[in-house]
Amino acid sequence: MNAVGGLAVWLNRALRSRDGRCGGRGTMRPGNCLRAVTIACLAVLHWPAAGAQGADPGDIPDTFAVATDAFDYSKREVMIPMRDGVRLHTVIVIPKGAHDCPILLDRTPYDAKKATARADSGHVAAVLIPTYAELAAAGYIVAIQDVRGKHGSEGVYVMNRPLSGPLNPTSTDHSTDAYDTIDWLAKNVAESNGRIGTIGTSYDGFTALMSLVNPHPALKAVVPINPMVDGWRGDDWFHNGAFREQMADYIYRQTASKSSQLPWWSNRYDDYENFMHSSAERFGATQGLDQLPFWRRLIDHPAYDEFWKAQAVDRILAERGVSVATLLVHSLWDQEDIYGAPAVYRALRDGAGGAPVHLVLGPWYHTQSNGNGAALGPIRFDGDTSYWFRRNVLLPFLDAQLKTNAPRREIAPVTAFETGTNEWRRYDRWPISCSKGCGAGSRALYLRAGFRLSFDPPAAAETGFDEYVSDPAKPVTYRIPPIRPLRAADSTWREWLLDDQRFASSRPDVLAYSTDTLTEPVRISGQPVAHLVASTSGTDSDWVVKLIDVYPDEVPTQPELGGYQLALSMDILRGRYRDDPSHPMPVSSGKATPYLLTLPNVNHVFLPGHRIMIQIQSSWFPLYDRNPQTYVGNIFRAAPSDYVKATQRVYRSLRQPSFVELPVAPMP
Repeated sequence: MNAVGGLAVWLNRALRSRDGRCGGRGTMRPGNCLRAVTIACLAVLHWPAAGAQGADPGDIPDTFAVATDAFDYSKREVMIPMRDGVRLHTVIVIPKGAHDCPILLDRTPYDAKKATARADSGHVAAVLIPTYAELAAAGYIVAIQDVRGKHGSEGVYVMNRPLSGPLNPTSTDHSTDAYDTIDWLAKNVAESNGRIGTIGTSYDGFTALMSLVNPHPALKAVVPINPMVDGWRGDDWFHNGAFREQMADYIYRQTASKSSQLPWWSNRYDDYENFMHSSAERFGATQGLDQLPFWRRLIDHPAYDEFWKAQAVDRILAERGVSVATLLVHSLWDQEDIYGAPAVYRALRDGAGGAPVHLVLGPWYHTQSNGNGAALGPIRFDGDTSYWFRRNVLLPFLDAQLKTNAPRREIAPVTAFETGTNEWRRYDRWPISCSKGCGAGSRALYLRAGFRLSFDPPAAAETGFDEYVSDPAKPVTYRIPPIRPLRAADSTWREWLLDDQRFASSRPDVLAYSTDTLTEPVRISGQPVAHLVASTSGTDSDWVVKLIDVYPDEVPTQPELGGYQLALSMDILRGRYRDDPSHPMPVSSGKATPYLLTLPNVNHVFLPGHRIMIQIQSSWFPLYDRNPQTYVGNIFRAAPSDYVKATQRVYRSLRQPSFVELPVAPMP
């Protein structure tokens, strides 16, 4: 029965009622009844067509078209087919009025839809990160794609999916997916000029690098920013064999679900307490990480075996060469991937493949080149260094490779920010020489008695060593506790490399050596190399070396920097890998043993009034797992009884010198 028919029946019953009440029962008076009948009749007259059929349509239409006439961009979501039939979700952001525009492709595991909707706005500047918003304003189409198996894309996700081959039995990988995506974009985006570049930061920097393997003919430029390159040598998972245990948070979020929505859980506020367990494997079991295939692969491959070598992107590209112009972007204080970009540059700088390869070294933490670079922790700069890079290096580089008839601007082979003087420098190579012929050499900075540092070697009569006790039950932290989880709302993880190191230098299990106050500037450009002669009472040991700029006791213009110990370059070496990272060996207990540790890149001037400091320690927790200091076959499976105190000695005589080789360059 429709609404009109129902109303007729109701009226008939009301009119036939013996007691004159509306509907035959109740207490409604005749006047009220008449008003009700009138209202009901009016409702029927205005009832929508759907109501006449007995269905209530509600207030939400089946479809709604967002009014976008005032937007300065349009957005398309497409599913791009790969060669194996899997479709990858891709969001394409096109500036309004675009014509004959190049395309920049970012392939990400971090949700393309979220990356293209940073704000609900009709302005592309609010929708994309600053780097991409500025490029869109300069006439670039931006395409962001979910990698296979993540978020809106079909298929199976594999962390840092290796190239098709022994480690990947399928016919697809990031290089083939990039190729197929570029092919589709070149043929199906009418607003483009058919020239495409790949770009991305961190994991996305890794996928950008992988597009260089068997590149599509339409690929004309590649910009990997802070890329993951070698997870064992010095990027996310290990540093020289020491396991970056605190990255468990990332592994959990990234691989426990397709949408990365499962929250990392912890019963403790301080990660120091959360990670105090007997071994990484046992910790993983308590967190449920043992269910994750990638975590299990880490546990099964603690040494630099073929599993890691075959995935190292710098090795892959060195073997194949690069035929597409590439701009590698590195952050000098990158807390996650401080190894990657310079390693790829070293592998390619001599022109393997014939394409130009440029390097940028900026005063940034991981990903900061995409945002505001006016300050780095407590260090302030004269202007936004990130914007300077994007305007003066990134945009001219891309324009030259991707735009039709774009004006050419010279891009230096290496553009590096020099901290201390806080100036951008142009070099023809890194780190061998400068564009104006300033040859970079090296000077040994020796550990001396009395915790001094000197460019003069120890005297013949100077003997001895300095020692401390390393206790796994009380490891040296990498920052002042409480240590919050990496991605907690109040985490300051991204700037931990800028932390004042005074908290460590005052500990009895940290050796701190310092020069006298400098009377002349000391300029270093390149990688410092630590040469230690050391012994341990255990049979395995970690060695952490830090190169630090100690500020004057008073800094009137910025009082909080008085006496500040600013870390410039720090890293860790797991002793068992001292001779061969592929074949670990026990350390001879009590024997003075040479260790060599190459530290991350530096481009810095120690100013007069400052001092140079070296710190040495044997734990860096909970960033890195604790070394039990007893040699075991797989350190991830060490038993509680394996964790023992050890007496560590660092030698500093003429016969057994310990020193840091600084890449010293003359002042310009």
